[in-house]
Amino acid sequence: MSLLPPDTPLYSHPLPQIEQWLKDQGCQQDETELHCWRVQRTSWQAELWLDTEQIVVRYVQAGDNRQDIQRSFKYSLSREDIEQAVFSGP
Repeated sequence: MSLLPPDTPLYSHPLPQIEQWLKDQGCQQDETELHCWRVQRTSWQAELWLDTEQIVVRYVQAGDNRQDIQRSFKYSLSREDIEQAVFSGP
């Protein structure tokens, strides 16, 4: 499956392509809650939810006093914009 075009809104792609893109980014899908994904980098870890209108990202213990940081990104953003926003970390 080819990589999603960088300038195309994420909502323009079928779910299997979006899921493959997440796998390519190193995300692992939850086995029981299929809309939930996890990713771990050297300096941070996050949980992602594929919601109906947006991707919700929660960076675990990444804020002041080790609080979680949560952000959401509309599917109308391009793959490249979401990728840069989510995978650059908190």
